[in-house]
Amino acid sequence: MPDEVLVEPVDELGRRLRDGEFTVRELTEAYLDRLERVGPELNAVVTVTDERALAAADRLDEELEAGEDRGPLHGIPYGVKDLVATEDAPTTWGAEPYRDQEFDEDAAVVRRLDEAGGVLLGKLAMVELAGGFGYDSADATFSGPGRNPWDVEAWAGGSSSGSASAVAAGLVGFAIGTETWGSLNTPAAFSGISAVRPTYDLVSRDGVMALSWTMDKVGPMCRTVGGCRRVLEAIAEPRPADRPGRGPPKGKPGAPRADGRKNGFTIAVPEDAGEGEQEGVRENFERSLETLSEFATLERVSLPDLPYAAMAGTIIDAEAAAAFETLIESGEVHELDDEIHQLGSYRASTVLAKDYVNANRVRTKAQRRLDELLTEYDALVSPARNSVANPIEESLAEFFGQFETPPVNAAANVTGLPGVTIPNGFGERDLPTAVEFVGRAWEEPTVLALACEYERRTEHVDHAALVEGLEERTMHADD
Repeated sequence: MPDEVLVEPVDELGRRLRDGEFTVRELTEAYLDRLERVGPELNAVVTVTDERALAAADRLDEELEAGEDRGPLHGIPYGVKDLVATEDAPTTWGAEPYRDQEFDEDAAVVRRLDEAGGVLLGKLAMVELAGGFGYDSADATFSGPGRNPWDVEAWAGGSSSGSASAVAAGLVGFAIGTETWGSLNTPAAFSGISAVRPTYDLVSRDGVMALSWTMDKVGPMCRTVGGCRRVLEAIAEPRPADRPGRGPPKGKPGAPRADGRKNGFTIAVPEDAGEGEQEGVRENFERSLETLSEFATLERVSLPDLPYAAMAGTIIDAEAAAAFETLIESGEVHELDDEIHQLGSYRASTVLAKDYVNANRVRTKAQRRLDELLTEYDALVSPARNSVANPIEESLAEFFGQFETPPVNAAANVTGLPGVTIPNGFGERDLPTAVEFVGRAWEEPTVLALACEYERRTEHVDHAALVEGLEERTMHADD
């Protein structure tokens, strides 16, 4: 099977399976071959679950032959970030102290994907402990620095590095990543793929490593927004409004509001969007705004003036110190690869209770203020990152310190709002750039409808061309 087939969108792979162009087993074997052949070169894979994958493929082929179709993901091979538990392989959390860690059952998200007909190929690399205590090196994991398929001397982004590079390079049909503060958004932007950060708690975190109990989210990474929508439909829990004490406040709509609008979408553009960015990022964002203006009304707005980054940092530190208390107090934290990560664990342990409480009090205010702002809009749009990926050997602090960080990502993460990251071109060093759409809580359908329309009007990233040159680039890595 040509490698170019392996970078086709989820729906196209599904169509070909149903048309009999290949079987689930043939598709699975092709992905397994590529995963084992190219994955190590990108430091993208930790464990390949080939026996499980092939057994599932045969079963799913039998079902299709018998006329049983589980839906759009039936027979589509995928991978999961290695903090998602599986019963048949170690779940290392990307960290040396947990390298041999095993669990007795699959995480909820894996169970839902099994039910949807997905074929689990393996566990994908990540920054150790999802980077929770801070890190300054792309090499902050025992699996090696996540290499970017577009330029193997650039970073794939953290902490879902392996998930992003595996999707971009056609090692899997789609992947599952996680985000606490940018870990879906950043690697998707750097690697030229799409990702969805769901509303907090829309996707179960059962069986997923806890970094920050009140900020962790689990989401899909695909080559298209349409693929992300398919995966999200499969992994989302039943509407939270059906569960007592949870879900959107009374009166919030659950369907895309644009369906009932005569004038299409209305999008908010933060006043500071377009400032402090690399030139290529800024130019591509301006072109994105031009495209959006073809089918939406754009209005400049000011985000509520609140300390989003300080809130997020305080909450993550306090909750991560609690989650990894045993690791820290035992001294095993010194087995982590990144020295700053080791020291950061002790800093996190000093967060005062009053600071944590106050951060959460301000968070409640931020949730209310942002919701009031978004009442008038279908989404906020912002550059996903203000630069392209950093050179893999360069200090993260030094490289990213040159650019201002878009405040939208910190604001959305600390308040639990959904977001979609989608490629919008190439910038410096011919590396991908992206935009992010952020919506109201529980309104994924609206944000996804907007992102899909934007995607329909723009040129898709040519992952087939990426595949053609990848083998040569990996051969010369570190020469």
